[in-house]
Amino acid sequence: MEIFQWPHLNLLFSSMLIVVVLAADPYSDALLSFKSEIIDPFHNLDDWLEPNSGNPSGKVHACSWSGVKCDNNSTIVIGLNLSTKKLAGKLPGKQFSVFTELVELNISQNSFSGEIPVEIFNLTNLRSLDISRNNFSGHFQGGVTGLQNLVVLDAFSNSFSGPLPVELSKLEFLKVLNLAGSYFSGPIPSAYGFFNRLEFLHLAGNFITGNIPPELGNLQTVTHMEIGYNSYEGNIPWQLGNMSELQYLDIAGSNLSGSIPKQLSNLTKLQSLFLFRNQLTGLIPWEFSRILALTNLDLSDNFISGPIPESFAELKNLRLLSLMYNEMNGTVPDGIAELPSLDTLFIWNNFFTGSLPRNLGKNSKLRWLDVSINSFIGSIPPHICAGGELFKLIMFSNKFTGNLSPLSNCSSLVRIRLEDNSFSGEIPLTLSHLPDVSYIDLSRNKFTGGIPSDISQASKLQYFNVSNNPELGGVIPEETWSLPLLQNFSASSCNISGSLPPFKSCKSMLVVELQKNNMSGVVSKSVSHCRALEIINLASNQLNGHIPDELASLPALSVVDLSHNNFSGSIPAEFGKSTNLLLLNVSYNDISGAIPSEKVLQSMGRSAYVGNRELCGAPLRSCSASMSIFGSKGTGKLRLVLLLSAGVTILIAALLFWLVYLRKGNKGQWKMESFIGLPQFTANDVLRSFSSADSMEELPPLSAAVCKAVLPTGITVLVKKIEWEPKRMKVAIEFITQMGNARHRNLIRLLGFCYNNHMAYMLYDCLPNGNLAEKVTMPRDWSTKCRIITGIARGLCFLHHDCNPAISHGDLNSSTIVFDDNFEPRLADFGFKYLIELIKGRSSEAIKDELYMDIYRFGEIILEILTNGRLTNGGEIVQSKPQDVVLREMYSENEATDDSTNSLQDEIKQVVDVALLCTRSRPADRPSMKDALKLLSGLKGQ
Repeated sequence: MEIFQWPHLNLLFSSMLIVVVLAADPYSDALLSFKSEIIDPFHNLDDWLEPNSGNPSGKVHACSWSGVKCDNNSTIVIGLNLSTKKLAGKLPGKQFSVFTELVELNISQNSFSGEIPVEIFNLTNLRSLDISRNNFSGHFQGGVTGLQNLVVLDAFSNSFSGPLPVELSKLEFLKVLNLAGSYFSGPIPSAYGFFNRLEFLHLAGNFITGNIPPELGNLQTVTHMEIGYNSYEGNIPWQLGNMSELQYLDIAGSNLSGSIPKQLSNLTKLQSLFLFRNQLTGLIPWEFSRILALTNLDLSDNFISGPIPESFAELKNLRLLSLMYNEMNGTVPDGIAELPSLDTLFIWNNFFTGSLPRNLGKNSKLRWLDVSINSFIGSIPPHICAGGELFKLIMFSNKFTGNLSPLSNCSSLVRIRLEDNSFSGEIPLTLSHLPDVSYIDLSRNKFTGGIPSDISQASKLQYFNVSNNPELGGVIPEETWSLPLLQNFSASSCNISGSLPPFKSCKSMLVVELQKNNMSGVVSKSVSHCRALEIINLASNQLNGHIPDELASLPALSVVDLSHNNFSGSIPAEFGKSTNLLLLNVSYNDISGAIPSEKVLQSMGRSAYVGNRELCGAPLRSCSASMSIFGSKGTGKLRLVLLLSAGVTILIAALLFWLVYLRKGNKGQWKMESFIGLPQFTANDVLRSFSSADSMEELPPLSAAVCKAVLPTGITVLVKKIEWEPKRMKVAIEFITQMGNARHRNLIRLLGFCYNNHMAYMLYDCLPNGNLAEKVTMPRDWSTKCRIITGIARGLCFLHHDCNPAISHGDLNSSTIVFDDNFEPRLADFGFKYLIELIKGRSSEAIKDELYMDIYRFGEIILEILTNGRLTNGGEIVQSKPQDVVLREMYSENEATDDSTNSLQDEIKQVVDVALLCTRSRPADRPSMKDALKLLSGLKGQ
C-alpha cells in the first residue's frame, strides 16, 4: 500500500509500462526497416509512418497501413500485399523473421531484382507466395521445403535461370505452381509427377529441354497444365492420357515430333488442347471424338496429314478448330457444319479439296472462317452468314466459282478476302449495309458490273482491291475518295473507263493503283488534299493534261507511275525537292522541256523518261542553255553563290548551337537507372569508369555511335550518348525504361542508363563476336542460316507482339544484328530511332509504319543471308523477277541444284516465300512478324 504514497513512483511505473507496450510492436518496426531498404519512386508506401503517440492497447500500428492485413484483434500481421505498387530494388530478407504467422505474401507486378532472400522460406505458415512479374534472377534458392504449408507458388515472368527446383515436389499441400516466363533450363524433373494435390502447373516460356517426363501422367489432380514454348526432344508421352481431371493442356511451340498419342482421348474432361507449332506428324486420332467436353482444339503449324476425322461431328461443344499450316487433305466432313457451337474454323494452307459443306454457318453462329490456300472448288455455302455474326471471311487462293449472293445480307462482315479464285457475276455487296467492313479484297477473279456505286457509304473501309478482274468495267464512283479511313484503293487491269474523280477529301489515302485501264481526262489539282499519299500508279491509261504541281508537292509521295498516257507539259520541279521519292516514271507521254536537274530525278534512269520526244536533259540527251531550268548562266551562278552562302551560314549556326547545347548537357544532377544484369552502381561509379572523358563527349548526340567503357566490377559495356531538352526528359526516360525491360534471347540487353536533365549515356551488353555485316559473306551450312534467320524473326516478333506498346526496331540491317558467344543472333539498336523521334517531339503515330518497315527489312535480311551477302537491299529486285528465276538463283547459292536435295529445296523455297511476302510493296500485304515466324517454324534445318 505504500507505493501509492509516492506519486512520482506511480508516474514512473506508468511510463515504463507504455515503453514496454510500444516495444512490443516488432511488426511495424520490421516493415519500416523493409521500406527503408527498397525503392519506392512513386511514394506508394507513404502511409507507412512511425506512430506519433503511444499505443497502450497492444495493437499493431501497421495494421492501418496499405497492403498490411492483420488478424481480427490487430495484434498479428497475417498478410502482406504489395502488388502493383511499382516498388524496386533488391528484396531484403532479414525482416521476415518477425512474421512467423504470415499466411499470404504478394509482391507481384513490381520491379524487384536480385535473388529471392532465403529468409522467406522460414515462413512456415505461409500458404500463398506470389512473386510474379518482377525481375528476380539467379537460381531458385534452396530451402523452399521450409514452406511446408504452401498452397500457391506463383513466380511467373521473372528472370530465374538454372534447373527447375526439384525440392518443390516435397510440398505436399501445393495446388498452384507457376514458374513460367523465366530462363529455367534443363529437363522437367520426373519428381514433378508426384505432387499429391497439385491442380495448376505452368512451366511455359522457359529454356527447358529434354523429354517430357512420362511421370507427369501421374498427376491425377491437375486440371490445368501449360508446359509449351520450350525446346523439348522426342514425342508427347502417351501417359499424359492418364491425367483424368485435366481440362486445359498446352504444349505449343515445343519442338515435339512423332504422332499425337490416341491415349489423349482418355482425357474426357479436357476442354482446351493446344499442340500448335510443333513438328507432329501422322493422322489426327479419330478417338478424339470421345472428348465430348472439348471446346478449343488447335493443332496448327505441324506436319499432320490425312483428312479431318468424320467422327469430329460428335464434338458438340467445339468452338475453335484450327488445323492451318499442315499437310492435311481430303474434304471437309459435312458433320463439321452440324456442330452447334462452332464459331472459328481455321484450315488454311493445307491440301484440302472438294466443296465446303453446304450447311456451313447454318447451325452455329460462325464468326471467323479461313480456308485460304487450298484447292477448294464450288461456291460459297448459301447459309454462311445465317448466324449473323460472321466478321472475317477468308477464302483466297482456291478454285472457288459462282457469285457472292450469299454475302448480300452479311452485315456483320469486317474483313473479306476472296482474291485469287474464279468468282464471277456482279459484286452484290451493298456497302451501305456493311457498317463495319474495313478490308475487301476481290482481286484476281472474273467479276463484272463495275465497282459498287455505294462504296462511299462504307465509312470504315480502309482497304479495297478489285484489281485483275479484266471484265469488271464501269467507272470510279464519284465520292470514292471521300471515305474518311480509306488507305488503299486498287483497281488495276479492270477495263475501267471514265475520268478520275476529284480528290475532294482523301486525308488517309496511302495507295492509289489504277494502272492498265481505259481512263481519260486529267488529274485534278484537288489531289493536293491527299497529304498522306505514298504510291500512285496511273500507268497505261489515256489520261491527259499537265502533271499537276500539287501532285509533285505531296510530302509523303514515294512512287509515281504515270507512264503510257497522254500527259503533256513539263515535269514539275517540285518532284526534285521530294525527300521521299523513290520512283518516278513518266515514260511514253507527250512531256516536253528539261528534266529538272536535281539528283533524285536524274537517278531514276533513262527508262523513267523515254518515249517523250520533246523531253531533254540528263539522263536523256542534253538541252540547249536556253532551256536550262535555271535560266541564264549569270542567274544560275548567282543562285549557286547564294545557296552556298546560306549553307555555310546555317552550318556555322548549327555548330555554335551544338557547342552551346553540349555545354548545357553537362549541367544538372546525374542519376542512374539499372535493369536486369547490371549491379546497382551509382551515377558517379559509372561516370568515373569512362576511360576517356573526351571519348564520351565526342559521341555525336542522337546517333547510333558507340564507345566502350569498363565499369567498376570489370564489366565492359557499349555506351550510346543521347541528348534532350529538359521538357522531353520524362517521355524519353519512360521509353528507355520500356527498352530496358524488353528481355529476349535474341535482343541485346540495355543494362541501364546514366542521365541528367540534358543528356544520357545508355549502357548495353558488349558482345565480342561481331555483326552479320562482317560475317555474311562467310559460307555457312543450311542449318546455321536457318538458325540465324529464325533468331532474328523471334527477336522482331517479341518486339512487335510481346511488348506493350509494341517497339519497332527502326534500323534493321546486317550491322545491327550481332552475335553472342553461342553465335546466336541478337538485335542491337532496337527502338533507338523511335526514341530520337520522341526526343525531337515528333508524332508517335507512325509506329505502325515503322513496324511494316521492320518486316520489309527482315525480308531483305533473309535474301542477304541466303545469297551470302551478294543481294543487299534486294526487295525490289526479287519482286521484279519471276519466282522460278529467284528460286533457281537461291538453289544455286545454297548448293541445292541436284535431285538429291529435294528436301533442302523445299526448305529454301519456304524461306524465300517468306522473304517475298515480307518485301511486298504494299505494307498491308506483308505478314505480321508473328505470322512470318509461324511460316519459318517448321524448318527442319533449325
